[in-house]
Amino acid sequence: MGSPKAAKKPKKGSIFDPQVFLSTVGLKRSITECPPGHKIFSQGDPSDAVFYIEKGRVKLTIVSNQGKEAVLAILGARDFLGEACLMGQMVRVASATAIVPSAVLRIEKGEMLRVLQKERALSGFFIAYLLSRNVRIEEDLVDQLFNSTEKRLARTLLLLARYGKEGNPERIVPEINQETLAEMIGATRERVNFFMNKFRKLGFIDYNGELQIHSSLLNVVLHE
Repeated sequence: MGSPKAAKKPKKGSIFDPQVFLSTVGLKRSITECPPGHKIFSQGDPSDAVFYIEKGRVKLTIVSNQGKEAVLAILGARDFLGEACLMGQMVRVASATAIVPSAVLRIEKGEMLRVLQKERALSGFFIAYLLSRNVRIEEDLVDQLFNSTEKRLARTLLLLARYGKEGNPERIVPEINQETLAEMIGATRERVNFFMNKFRKLGFIDYNGELQIHSSLLNVVLHE
């Protein structure tokens, strides 16, 4: 084995790219090409690594003692998984499964802690990411408590299309079925089907083989 590659330092004034950094810094890491359905980790597994999604989509799910499954989130490129291990979590409380072909970088817990302490650019990016995830969780709770099924579905579709994220939104959303959407918003598949047909008739989405999200769907979220 050769010596680890040196980390590429961002030029002054440039935007920090965690993917470039994590792929070049001398970390104990591995990249896995995950087909749809591949389990990245399972509920109850030891919590011993952080994962970074280079491309694709990953579903986070949790199963209750009664066997009921709930979808906690669907994450995409430039998102982290399993970061709770850095804060003392010993076992995974949820499962992570690829839902489209994905590339996921695994970084051992100790190595991630070391590089976060050493590299200011990465630690700043990571803290900002954790804060944004916390805000998202709070917004999800408010959404579930106070918004209608129609508005919850519209918001979820916009989030899947990455509206509000850096860069251009992904108008075409990778394959996701109505049952998963129903689990995400706490509704029945029948209600999801009703509103998906309504959105399509209004021109907010196109749903012919692949799901295309139009910015006009924001009208559902912003107005009663």
